[in-house]
Amino acid sequence: MTTRKIGSDTTVLADCLEVPGIGFLPVNAFVLMADEPVVVDTGLSLPDRDFLNTLGSVMDPADVRWIWLTHPDRDHTGGLFDLLVAAPKARVVTTFLGAGIMSTERPLPLDRVCLVNPGQTLDVGGGRTLRAFRPPLFDNPATVGFYDDRTRTCFSSDCFGGAMPSPEAAVDGTAAELAPQDLRAAQLLWATVDSPWVHTVDTDKYLATVQPLRAMEAETVLCTHLPPAVGLAPRMLDTITEAPGSDPFVGPDQLALEQMLATFEPAPGGGVPPQAM
Repeated sequence: MTTRKIGSDTTVLADCLEVPGIGFLPVNAFVLMADEPVVVDTGLSLPDRDFLNTLGSVMDPADVRWIWLTHPDRDHTGGLFDLLVAAPKARVVTTFLGAGIMSTERPLPLDRVCLVNPGQTLDVGGGRTLRAFRPPLFDNPATVGFYDDRTRTCFSSDCFGGAMPSPEAAVDGTAAELAPQDLRAAQLLWATVDSPWVHTVDTDKYLATVQPLRAMEAETVLCTHLPPAVGLAPRMLDTITEAPGSDPFVGPDQLALEQMLATFEPAPGGGVPPQAM
């Protein structure tokens, strides 16, 4: 994981994961240095990641007051329970359903939970409130992002995701560095991979869910699965309105998997090579 500042009080904790045949998917977490500091998501649940150590290079984990989980999938909760130990005053911001899902892995102490539904706000001190919203695209029913009025920043989950052509682009790049047609293609591919239900929706009802995000007039979009995007919100919103009519994603079948595995170098000591996972 690497870290970099976005604006005056936000740091990206950047990581990525290779998805064979698709590209390198960013997996970001964020630190918002409000009066009551907020950590947004906690990284991948892989044994070689050390989320807490990376966070410690940005701030003392003990000072974290809020852990906002955009949703409880394993690529968003990797460092959660270690962080709860290291940050004894922190509470997990999620929904009733999100708390239930996380408790199937390990008991989540309910006195450490703060339930915030779409449309509600969270006070993070100094007169600063974060407005919760349900993004138009999502792969988990507990998904809740938020908008920070003070910095005009939209913190989303998977809604604006897209795989990048290289790990450097995924971890160190920005969305603006991609050619517009490449960013559009990456967004639409991810929309069909991550939210396949979008092909079955009433299009007018779906488009109505995009309007609240337009009304935010966000300057910056920080998404778990996309490099930071500054000044691109209108164009990115236009792209996701195309998702219902885009081509459905069909993943590789067993024959394609076997052909893919045949191209990998043998793993030391046998077994499946890491890049095949």
